[in-house]
Amino acid sequence: MLSARERRQALYDALAQRILVLDGAMGTMLQQRNPTIEDWGGPKFENCSENLLFTRPEWIRDVHRAYYQSGADIVETNSFGGHLITLAEFDLEHLWYETNHTAARLAREAAAEFDQPGRIRFVAGSMGPTTRAISVTGGLLRAVSALQ
Repeated sequence: MLSARERRQALYDALAQRILVLDGAMGTMLQQRNPTIEDWGGPKFENCSENLLFTRPEWIRDVHRAYYQSGADIVETNSFGGHLITLAEFDLEHLWYETNHTAARLAREAAAEFDQPGRIRFVAGSMGPTTRAISVTGGLLRAVSALQ
């Protein structure tokens, strides 16, 4: 197993030698599985892809595997909405660290399965925008205030 320093150097070396391929759309791949309310963890969590990290971790790992099998060098974590504002919409803001840590761990586990000498696989953290707009009438400002 490579140290963080060795893995970082392997990334720099790979970038210097070739174009690296990243994965595609995690959300689209998860929606293709037609998740039920039970898969989401209940009606309160419907369409919260980050909650699938806890209810269906095997799905997340399988999506990463599929991208690696297709030739991806890098997969993104299932953490697009893994920040306080979006997680708060599902009353999951208290799990922000566990969400992001679990997303990274699952992606890293899949990467390790596909690492080969001379072809190390990498993980990139995914961070998307909030579902709120910055406005003088609320939106992001109201959401942030509510979390404080």
